[in-house]
Amino acid sequence: MIHLFLELAERIRGEIPNLDRAAQRVLAAWPKVMRMPEESAYLDSVALNLHGFYSGLERLFELIARHVDGLLPGGEMWHRDLLHRMTQEVDGIRPAVISQESGKVLDELRRFRHLVRNVYTMSLSPEKMAGLVSALPALWSTLQAELGAFADFLEAAGRAHQRE
Repeated sequence: MIHLFLELAERIRGEIPNLDRAAQRVLAAWPKVMRMPEESAYLDSVALNLHGFYSGLERLFELIARHVDGLLPGGEMWHRDLLHRMTQEVDGIRPAVISQESGKVLDELRRFRHLVRNVYTMSLSPEKMAGLVSALPALWSTLQAELGAFADFLEAAGRAHQRE
């Protein structure tokens, strides 16, 4: 358990640069989408990187649920339930990983990711993506702080168990 917490904290910190790259690619491509809406490659790039951004976060949430909480949600709505679980404190185990506010914005990204996975990209529209893109800078800034704080928690818990 001790090593697991420390390894998970390291994994979270190691994933932050990858998430940042995905977010920066979204923000770099978006102005091109606005200037050249007929050029679908830019819209596809934004969609793919938003998908990757959320998927990277969800992988971290899965690891937390499995290895810290000891419970990975199941069933048809497990993606939604996992995200909701990350906004909740688990008594005696861990604090909330992310805030309720972050969870609300991420739920929009989760639904968008589902859309990207299940429809052709030619069905995507810049108008529907604009809100996600405009929310991304503030969301990512907040998530970096929240994930960093959770990694700090894991490290402190791991060190506390080492002293026992």
